[in-house]
Amino acid sequence: MAKRRAQGEGNIRKRADGRWEGRYTAGHDPATGKRITKNVLGKTQAEVRQKLKQAIAESQDVDVAKADEYTVGTWLKTWYDLYAKPNVRTATANRYDLMINVYTVPRIGSIKLSKLTGRDLQKLYKDLQESGRVHRGKSETAGLSSTTVRSVHLMLHNAFQRAVKERLLVRNPTEDCIAPKARKVEMKVLEPEKMRAYLEAARDRGVLPMFFLELTTGLRKGEIVALLWSDLDEESKTVSVTKRYVRNPDGIWSSPSRKPRPPSARSPSPRPPWTSSRRNTASTPTTLTCSPRP
Repeated sequence: MAKRRAQGEGNIRKRADGRWEGRYTAGHDPATGKRITKNVLGKTQAEVRQKLKQAIAESQDVDVAKADEYTVGTWLKTWYDLYAKPNVRTATANRYDLMINVYTVPRIGSIKLSKLTGRDLQKLYKDLQESGRVHRGKSETAGLSSTTVRSVHLMLHNAFQRAVKERLLVRNPTEDCIAPKARKVEMKVLEPEKMRAYLEAARDRGVLPMFFLELTTGLRKGEIVALLWSDLDEESKTVSVTKRYVRNPDGIWSSPSRKPRPPSARSPSPRPPWTSSRRNTASTPTTLTCSPRP
């Protein structure tokens, strides 16, 4: 007489195609109360028995009905809207939007979240490194840099870790991947003898203040163009960086609110002995003029 299986143990049978199949109840639909049945396949009965045991154990840790609602694309959108965008700076949110909608969703967005594997992600990283660049310059390769692909990996890790906490995934699939190592790029510095010619060229084009600040402080372009005279402390000869302009995914520039940097992180603007600065007191827009001293 065949042994009767305990409830939740699942059942195993041999299919017409020769493979073995194990079926089990993964949960119940909260709307209808009907059972949600899943299956595992294998070449041998022993293989399926082991897979079935693991699948049943994992189903206890996952809200199956809820998990089946999501694809990778819909979950990333949910994570971005609810958890990422409200809690990061605008520039970071824009970066996430690019990595999700341009790099990730077109490639793996249709995969069921519960079916996503580390191999799927590894293929994604490989494809991005080979042909992921959307806007390619003359001297640029077709693929994204290893640093950018690693950023995609880190973002996906955060998104899928949230899914684990919400019982949509048993474990984070990014943990099964080998993320590209960030490439170290040697910083190129303008030689001192070329600085005067650089600044003279900027003065001839009417943009000397901006390029002078960039050269002497290391400020980002978005921080420079957002500076106001109220950010300049002439007595201490420092510039306080409290805001910056960023470009949104729709191409519009904006200046989001930003907490002032602590004093230790402020960007100093020392005046070299061969420079001076003054305000333009005319009715025209305020400008900062820097010129070499004899």
